[in-house]
Amino acid sequence: MPKPKATIAVIGGTGLENIKGMTNVRIVNIDTPFGKPSDAITIGKLEGTSIAFLPRHGRGHFISPTELPARANIYALKSLGVEQIIAVCSCGSFKQEYAPGHLLIPDQFIDRTRSRVSTFFTDGIVAHIAFAEPFCGDLSKILYESAKEADAIVHHKGTYVCMEGPAFSTRAESKLYRSWGADVIGMTVLPEAKLAREAEICYAIIACITDYDSWWEPVEAVNVETVLRTQQGNVDTARCIIKLAVKKIPKERSCSCANALESAIVTAPDKIPAAQKKKLKLLIGEYIK
Repeated sequence: MPKPKATIAVIGGTGLENIKGMTNVRIVNIDTPFGKPSDAITIGKLEGTSIAFLPRHGRGHFISPTELPARANIYALKSLGVEQIIAVCSCGSFKQEYAPGHLLIPDQFIDRTRSRVSTFFTDGIVAHIAFAEPFCGDLSKILYESAKEADAIVHHKGTYVCMEGPAFSTRAESKLYRSWGADVIGMTVLPEAKLAREAEICYAIIACITDYDSWWEPVEAVNVETVLRTQQGNVDTARCIIKLAVKKIPKERSCSCANALESAIVTAPDKIPAAQKKKLKLLIGEYIK
């Protein structure tokens, strides 16, 4: 049986694939040159569009943020024909007015990770993608408009700090990030965003605020119980936003994400090892023969 195709993907927690109106649902297992993705991928039709759902931490949440097979996840989605990724992430807030239950559609992030491979381009091939605007502006706008339509309390633009985890921030760290002017903090946007850009896939996130991290001392510091208390409501809202957004995403892309590698590969073609050309053909085949 031929591999099914999808043009839009959602990466998030288990349960996001359970959207009312999904049809032709299939579960597919994919192998990639970077190993297996986090779990099997659910593919179906939503509002007439093929859509894929990938549970970031695996069904049952057994993969820590540092151990996520991000390269395999993005490569697997690329192999399905995905051009747009909607990522759903839980996060803590650095602003009193950005309360648990609110959403943020960020336009920037600060990378505080330390132990994650964040590029496909290693072992004899180098590429430098433009990354001043790390999230797709077109897709982010659609998510914001869809969140407003869903009657969510949503904030437009802001900075997401991506920390290593899995422990939450100390109070000192939380206060430092807040002093930088950051808006929210989480553990999962990176390296997804960088890898998606290298794969020429649009990437934007729905940041679901579950807590106030650790900076606000009159409020209980973040813990798993605090996060889970708010998380289910956020998932229900995210499902609604995804259903609305799918109808708004155009068939043809006009953003720069679609050709991010066009001038990014700096290694001379004759210097790229044959094994790497084969391994990365799905990503570089249009530019390197």
